[in-house]
Amino acid sequence: MADAIAPRARVAVLISGSGTNMAALLYASRTADCPYEIVLVASNNPDAAGLDLARAEGIATFALSHKGMDRTDHDAEMHEAILASGADHIALAGYMRVLTDGFVARWAGRMVNIHPSLLPRYPGLHTHRRAIEAGDSHGGCSVHLVTATLDEGPVLGQIPVAILPGDTPETLAARVLFAEHQLYPRCLAAYVSRVRDPRWLTQQVRERAMALPEAEETLSHGMACFGVIKGKKFAWVSADHHGDGRIALLVKISGADEQADLIERDGERYFRPAYFGSDWIAIRLDLGDTDWDSIEQWLLRSWRTIAPKRLTGLLDAADMF
Repeated sequence: MADAIAPRARVAVLISGSGTNMAALLYASRTADCPYEIVLVASNNPDAAGLDLARAEGIATFALSHKGMDRTDHDAEMHEAILASGADHIALAGYMRVLTDGFVARWAGRMVNIHPSLLPRYPGLHTHRRAIEAGDSHGGCSVHLVTATLDEGPVLGQIPVAILPGDTPETLAARVLFAEHQLYPRCLAAYVSRVRDPRWLTQQVRERAMALPEAEETLSHGMACFGVIKGKKFAWVSADHHGDGRIALLVKISGADEQADLIERDGERYFRPAYFGSDWIAIRLDLGDTDWDSIEQWLLRSWRTIAPKRLTGLLDAADMF
């Protein structure tokens, strides 16, 4: 039986001004199939017009001027407000403050930004003027993950916008803004929902499984399957197999007692996979909170149960150094 609709990701949006991209994110979140909701709009500018819009739409707000404050202290206050809102992601939408490395590290992999250029071209300010002066045929916008280096995080999506004869930075910016409003909600939705996307989840397993010695991938019964080259299998990825509505990693365990204990301990995460014996366990990957370090250990343990001694011996020897 398929699961109920997954809970939506909770997003805090940080703004400094009018908040037009915040508005685009907010109104997109009101559609029935959007995988995120806006739980907070926060600003370093108490007079930001976007705060008034958020309040009018029933969204919680937080404002704290950065003037006269140490940057680290200001970021700490913003961090606490975001945590209190229950947000699990941050979307920067015209937030005109360079964040401290500590803040970025706390939200690593969970903070996105929209930038008005086709990154990696023109990070920083004055992007439209720079594109026009360079004679580019297109400007545009990019959504990217936020990292410690300004505007250099992995790009999640882009839209190019043609530069017309006679364009000024202002006229180009106005058209790019239309593109931003289209791009940002789509990229944010795709990013927050990846934790339940079978392709993304399978890729996470693939990267870890294929890092093991002499691992190979095959397709078996419609499932990605991993084993030792010309040897036994140690892992499968089941995506809605037999219509069960679940995405899970199947790995080997010690037997029926361990299987029963795992299921009793956490029956939502662990289950007995259909058509597999009692020496296998299925581990849900689509609950939104997968511990990938733990999954890596499960894969290693399962690999050890089927790998020839020549391989496990080499691995044991490497672990000693």
